[in-house]
Amino acid sequence: MSLMTFDLVNGGFSGDPAHSIGRADAYDDAKTLTVEDLTVRAGTHADYHPSLAYAVGYMDRVIELRLETDVTSAAEAELAWADKQPAVKQ
Repeated sequence: MSLMTFDLVNGGFSGDPAHSIGRADAYDDAKTLTVEDLTVRAGTHADYHPSLAYAVGYMDRVIELRLETDVTSAAEAELAWADKQPAVKQ
């Protein structure tokens, strides 16, 4: 793990190390997998992983990644629209 991940203060798994480990694993997996692949893997963890806290931590990070992707896409679309210069007739 190359970056510290923080646990939610008021989360249901606050203070559970398995939750933080799940978030850290999702962070590491995001370097090599797409958000769709991470979503599938999160579902697999929810079905088969022995620790519910780990699965929820993994899913929390995947949800954050999906939201970050949505915000970035919307911002890039807004910039592309704003940068479009109207045609000037002379």
